[in-house]
Amino acid sequence: MKVFHLLSFVIVLLAACTTTQINQSLGTINDILVGNELTADQVASGLKEALINGASKGSSQASKLDGYFKNPKIKIPFPPDVQKVENKLRQIGLDKEVDRFVMTLNRGAEEAAKEAKPIFVSAIKAMTIQDAWGILKGEDNAATNYLQRTTSDQLKLKFGPIVESALKKTNATKYYSNIITTYNKVPFVDKVNPDLNDYATNKAIEGLFYLVAQEEKNIREDPVARTTDLLKKVFSAQDN
Repeated sequence: MKVFHLLSFVIVLLAACTTTQINQSLGTINDILVGNELTADQVASGLKEALINGASKGSSQASKLDGYFKNPKIKIPFPPDVQKVENKLRQIGLDKEVDRFVMTLNRGAEEAAKEAKPIFVSAIKAMTIQDAWGILKGEDNAATNYLQRTTSDQLKLKFGPIVESALKKTNATKYYSNIITTYNKVPFVDKVNPDLNDYATNKAIEGLFYLVAQEEKNIREDPVARTTDLLKKVFSAQDN
């Protein structure tokens, strides 16, 4: 029997069990898994390893020069809620100023992404065996969805100051202030002053999760991407 199908079946059965019955069942499940040369702990460890690999590669890709800026899937555009600002400034010949701001905005995200890995790893290590089972039977991005669900609030809380500092370091904050000031001086326009830090933080995190999801999908589908014996063991069992 596939380990993948076995775990799906077990989760349904355990839902109606008492604590004692669950503990007894877990022992039986572990025996069955050992018979398949794969223990419940190995399943959890393998998925944690896969997530850590994905998170590490994702944050590494994002933190490289042009990691955001030249990746159309995660590039951070001019804030859409003030799109009229970009349109108006381009109309009056300030294309270079707008383009410079967008580049520095993405440079800020790239700088901040360097700090994402330890936040991800901490959350991954807290994953339970039950979490792992749910992920193993899930979609190609089930592990990423788990990570997104369990880390988004913490990530935003910790990432916010990092993004703010990075935006200042890359001069994105300065250029944005200049752009907004210039726009607000245009006759007959409604003045704006949106929160750049909040926007950049959300988009930076969104981009990170996209990259992590791509890495997870790769590990699930491509045996070559399973770079350790444990990853090969867990995911090849799911393939069978």
